[in-house]
Amino acid sequence: MTTARITWIGSAAVVIALGAGSAFGQEAAPAAPKWYDIMHISGFVDTYYAWNSNRPESHDNFIPGTGTTAKRADEFGLNLAALEFVSDPKPVGFHLTLIAGTGAEVVHLSEPASSSTGRGVFRNLYQASISYTAPVGHGLLLEAGTYPSHIGLEGFFSKDNWLYTRSWLGEFSPYYQTGLKAAYTFNSHWSGQLHVLNGWQLIGDNNDGKSVGTQIAYTGDHLSASFNTLAGPELPNDNTHMRVFGDLVASYKVTPKLSVATSVDRGRQDLPGGSAANWLGMAAYAHYDFNAQHAAAVRVETFRDPDNGISGYAQTLSEATFSYQYRAAPGLILKFCARHDHSTAAVFDRGTNGKTGNQTIAVIGAVVTFGG
Repeated sequence: MTTARITWIGSAAVVIALGAGSAFGQEAAPAAPKWYDIMHISGFVDTYYAWNSNRPESHDNFIPGTGTTAKRADEFGLNLAALEFVSDPKPVGFHLTLIAGTGAEVVHLSEPASSSTGRGVFRNLYQASISYTAPVGHGLLLEAGTYPSHIGLEGFFSKDNWLYTRSWLGEFSPYYQTGLKAAYTFNSHWSGQLHVLNGWQLIGDNNDGKSVGTQIAYTGDHLSASFNTLAGPELPNDNTHMRVFGDLVASYKVTPKLSVATSVDRGRQDLPGGSAANWLGMAAYAHYDFNAQHAAAVRVETFRDPDNGISGYAQTLSEATFSYQYRAAPGLILKFCARHDHSTAAVFDRGTNGKTGNQTIAVIGAVVTFGG
């Protein structure tokens, strides 16, 4: 073999090796993530059976406009089914939650009816928002759309609450809101939020005014607390008369198994003619984890609405609730709830077209979750 031929073969081998190395390098480079790789899908189905000592012919357990949990008496029911699609803001994300059930019907009752808004339009929507994390200090989170309210101890998903049914404080404050949120973490303990909103638990606005919400929150090893506000014109077709609302929430981890909490709400609604309606609610909670499967919780509360500012009646409500939770299997949560309500007005349905100021209910709930 000639020297020239050997040289040509060697050069060709080098070229082939370099090409293979280049191709190998291209194959080894990480591919850009697909949308289905960065989106998390989860959900749950929450079913129940509720017994009511009043045996109401209407099958309504609670005051009209309330009862986002266990609304129907003496029957099996679908409390809530939810399907969530979430992409964390890195730096852009979104959150979509679709819902169905009696809770979904009740929570949207106050939506203003029109050709493009109302309960029928939004009955299957709980959250639809986009978010962006701005590189400012410890991180500034901006969120726009419809998203869970910043107010209250108890959220709209009963599976995540200490007790299966929710308090009157929860029922008479927003579960969701529509607008723009700016949230900032000052340090490892303190954070704050600012909201500009359409209004009080609304997707479509009922007037031309906007509401402003705030939150200042503290999180520690044992104590967590937040003070939340919401202020703005909330009466339909009224941009003048203001509603001012404050909510204080605090929880304390007494031991690794025992936690206690309290919530206080104070509201005022200005009315035409110079008058105003005021309300005040207070609740206390205790929660005990026996182990990873078993837990129990109690709640007592009172809610004073002497001017019929928010509850639909001039009344004082009180209730005591006991709840027991059993995680029977991965993805299966069983909850038992016993509750007694009392009102100074006859507001609860009884029998055939009757009314009373007292009711006792018992609820068995079963929640199946998937995806986390």
